[in-house]
Amino acid sequence: MGSAREALLDAAYEAIVSGDWAGARMADLAARAGVSRQTLYNEFGNRDQLAAALALREAERFRALTGQAAREAEGDAGAATAAAVTAALTAALDNPLIKATLTDDTSGLLPYLTTRSAAIMDVFREDSVAIFVERWPDLALRPDVTAEVGWICETAFRLVISHLIVATEPVETTSRHIAEVVRRLMRDLTTT
Repeated sequence: MGSAREALLDAAYEAIVSGDWAGARMADLAARAGVSRQTLYNEFGNRDQLAAALALREAERFRALTGQAAREAEGDAGAATAAAVTAALTAALDNPLIKATLTDDTSGLLPYLTTRSAAIMDVFREDSVAIFVERWPDLALRPDVTAEVGWICETAFRLVISHLIVATEPVETTSRHIAEVVRRLMRDLTTT
């Protein structure tokens, strides 16, 4: 069933990117994936759940990319953040799904970056906290600090999404600014 799930997610991706999402019926998406309509309903339940699963799959791809960039960055929490933000925003510039989400009101995915972004935010917050704890193991010794790191990571995520939706400066500048926010917020946590 895993391959049917991926095929359905791929079909939804193609429909959104091609601009067919608004007019595509569930039966059309199932046919595009080479499965029955019932299989689609069994796997996702409805169109919103299919869109949510697609958004989460794309978030996981970005999480892998940003996590690798943060882990490979040398320096402090700001440097790790700058590397992750640069990777995310640069990849988003060329990502057909992100482009369609931001430019096509009928795709229905924009809320998964904004008002329905809790699941995606959880993915990035948890991974970011794990990266910071890997790099600064003393953070894990104090649960109150770990919770604070989670809040800082969530704040950075929200800033990235905001800049993704309305880019007001070049990627490198945005990355540097968000990194400085994280650096200042982390300063007290990593020096005590």
